[in-house]
Amino acid sequence: MSERIREKLNILADAAKYDVSCSSSGSNRKNNNKGLGDASSAGICHTYTADGRCVSLLKILLTNHCIFDCAYCVSRKSNDIERAAFTVEEVVSLTMNFYRRNYIEGLFLSSGIFKNADFTMERLLKVVKKLRLEENFNGYIHLKTIPGASEELITEAGMYADRMSINLEMPTESGLKLLAPDKSHQEVIDPLQLVQNQIVQFREEKKLIKSVPKFVPAGQSTQMVIGATPETDKDIMQTADTFYKKFDLKRVYYSGYIPISNDNRLPVLGTQPPLIRENRLYQTDWLMRFYGFNVNELLNDANPHLDIDIDPKLSWALRNMQHFPVDINVANYKMILRIPGIGVSSAKKIVQARKFGRLRIDQLKKIGVSYNRARYFIQCADTPAQLKDYQGTQIKSFIMAESQSKYRNTTNNQLILF
Repeated sequence: MSERIREKLNILADAAKYDVSCSSSGSNRKNNNKGLGDASSAGICHTYTADGRCVSLLKILLTNHCIFDCAYCVSRKSNDIERAAFTVEEVVSLTMNFYRRNYIEGLFLSSGIFKNADFTMERLLKVVKKLRLEENFNGYIHLKTIPGASEELITEAGMYADRMSINLEMPTESGLKLLAPDKSHQEVIDPLQLVQNQIVQFREEKKLIKSVPKFVPAGQSTQMVIGATPETDKDIMQTADTFYKKFDLKRVYYSGYIPISNDNRLPVLGTQPPLIRENRLYQTDWLMRFYGFNVNELLNDANPHLDIDIDPKLSWALRNMQHFPVDINVANYKMILRIPGIGVSSAKKIVQARKFGRLRIDQLKKIGVSYNRARYFIQCADTPAQLKDYQGTQIKSFIMAESQSKYRNTTNNQLILF
């Protein structure tokens, strides 16, 4: 690798780190033509698939030059940073060489917008076409869609990428206009709708035609910057819920705002992004996608912000104590999922295990239930009846005290060991 390529790689890989929507799950692209790579198998960024496999991707920008001046973006045109740009051939060469050396199992490619949207999208398309058609590369490719690019370019790119994503940036149109007045949510919605329509069309054609080309087999995702504008957690998650339902997104990513300028439109957050808030948003997202919660149950006008001290599932339970305690031996699966301390896997095991007899505390622990948390919300064959008399505020204090005690013990053990 030449010194200039190494320098470009350092600049453009560092610029790409702010894009957290680097997912690699869901593709079923098989290597059937003696090419290089296989997107369906396990995976210099690390990401995780739905089944827990760790996958390494070359995560870079094609360029960090940009015609826009978004206040929250490190690559904005007014920012005094070192600029660089790869050629199409350089990206292809890096990907193939890194793959052959077993450094990576795929490519995550995004870009700043230089000249215009179509000019940029055309070069991204050239990269993926060259990899697929000339290099016979069957590894995983996650490609960023450029807002404002033509439908023809986006549709063609979908024939070669495993996943496509386009960043919503801010949760609301007003927030986006405040920090990026040249952009609009409609420029994001149109490509998402286009790709979704094509995915549905190809899926329907596959029912009638034996051999149909793959089109974005791993689906779409998007990303929102959190904390740069004054939206509530309710605003953020209602936007996410709308996009999940309307465009069948695989993931919405929440990126805590990292202070990068002294622009008076931006909040003063110190030097660290709002990581706890970011984590609570991901937990809420998980409850909506896998636990059957409606967004309005978790966040509404009465509770527009997530509790920083406790997770959103516990917070919901404490606000809705009329549903508890739940008899673990007779409750339906949906209600068992709503009990703090019980995950999807444990809930399924409970439903299966109780077919053979009434479950007891020791059995729940063996199943994997976090009993110290769940005990305030359940009844089973040998549950002490008096636990149901606790108030929500008492339960919260008990659980937080237990968590702090575990943290102190862990810290003390680390001090002893090290």
